Amino acid sequence: MPDLTAPIVNFATDQVGAYGVLAVFLLMILESACIPVPSEAIMIYGGFLVSRGDESLFLIVAAGVAGNVIGSWAAYWVGLRKGREWALRWHWLHITPKRLDVADRWFARWGSWAVLVSRCLPIIRTFISLPAGIARMPFWRFTVLTLLGCIPWVLALALAGRAVGDNWEDLQHALHYFDYVLVVVILGAIVHFSLRHRRRRRAAAAAFGSGASGE
Repeated sequence: MPDLTAPIVNFATDQVGAYGVLAVFLLMILESACIPVPSEAIMIYGGFLVSRGDESLFLIVAAGVAGNVIGSWAAYWVGLRKGREWALRWHWLHITPKRLDVADRWFARWGSWAVLVSRCLPIIRTFISLPAGIARMPFWRFTVLTLLGCIPWVLALALAGRAVGDNWEDLQHALHYFDYVLVVVILGAIVHFSLRHRRRRRAAAAAFGSGASGE
């Protein structure tokens, strides 16, 4: 089965190869503004350029983080000013009702924490800014959590690209599977802590009830 993302990946890596840090910055803006450009390919290839001595790791990571934050601002503004239905009109973007529903549910369930954690999750990391804007989450809180959430992802991809060097493309393909493993791990952790929290509440309620009946 042909890889339908190959032309987009090739375009992204061609631009990064030609323009370096500037291309990383601009492409990461597009990716975070819900335009279909894969951050994995951008940052891993940027790390590959670092491994060859063509670019600075600090500048590649800084460009990726800055682009991520600015693109997230754009998506946040769309959510804040235009709303969900306006975003869905732009069919040439990869904004679909299903993908936006996932981000909406994630944000509704976890609020501000969703903005922080989701930056390392497939699909949700791109779209979480829209429901944050729709919910009118305070701008500077959104910015700080976006910044803190995207740094580990961007840095990890760049370091991975630097480490594998010429094998960057194999790593980029492998990350598609890693994304879903990461989702399962995070969701499992969320379920675990939710159940533990509920058990504690029930135990506290039972203890309170016992104490009240003994008086």
